[in-house]
Amino acid sequence: MFVSMELSFGFVSVMLILSAYVGLFLERGHLLMVLLLLEAVMLGLFLFLLFGLGESVSNLYLCLVLISFGACEAAVGLSLLVSLVRTHGNDFVSTLTIYEC
Repeated sequence: MFVSMELSFGFVSVMLILSAYVGLFLERGHLLMVLLLLEAVMLGLFLFLLFGLGESVSNLYLCLVLISFGACEAAVGLSLLVSLVRTHGNDFVSTLTIYEC
């Protein structure tokens, strides 16, 4: 029974990653939604490393590194979101162009 539960957590984590990527490709609106979908990808990767690959010491260190990168990603994303809202007045992805510097 324990093996099947571990297998189901691995399957759920892979489905979370895939559904977050599909949502990321379909999202054309707000930057905050894009950031939330990126955090869902990080959560899915964390769960996959924790439950899908088994429990070894190297996987636990890799999980710690992944969570650290996820926290840094969230901090940088939120700071970019705040600066975007201050300069443009909204967080729509469609207002971002390459030609505005």
